[in-house]
Amino acid sequence: MNAQHLTHVDEAGAARMVDVSAKEITAREATAQGVVLCSSTVIDLLRGEGVPKGDALAVARIAGIQAAKRTPDLIPLAHPIAVHGVKVDLDVQDHGVEITATVRTADRTGIEMEALTCVAVAGLALIDMIKAVDRLAEIGRVRVVAKSGGRSGDWRRD
Repeated sequence: MNAQHLTHVDEAGAARMVDVSAKEITAREATAQGVVLCSSTVIDLLRGEGVPKGDALAVARIAGIQAAKRTPDLIPLAHPIAVHGVKVDLDVQDHGVEITATVRTADRTGIEMEALTCVAVAGLALIDMIKAVDRLAEIGRVRVVAKSGGRSGDWRRD
């Protein structure tokens, strides 16, 4: 792909923020997922008495919501858009914690970066909460799994 096809690069190859002012305001939604892989000791604590630092899942959920709202502060070319809804699900499995975030807006550009940022920061917050028990915990497979709205319409990862 050459520079003339990249929306965030101008003719000279310099980074730029795309002008979306002429785009129509539409309802948009994006869902992203990721996983925090961790030890069976952490899984047992999350399913039982909890980790020593406190309610790790609640902290991760709140951190994810906050991150979705602060995405333009973290991702240089992301537009500041109105975040109208954020849902963060943390599902404790035998191998780790599956994180799913769905973010909604009615605006001129997509909300995929907000969903991805939500998942990534929720994962980081969870690792911060469990690192005293499992120094090997890691975040993986952060990806968009579905989006709707806007000019390109609906999309779902197979």
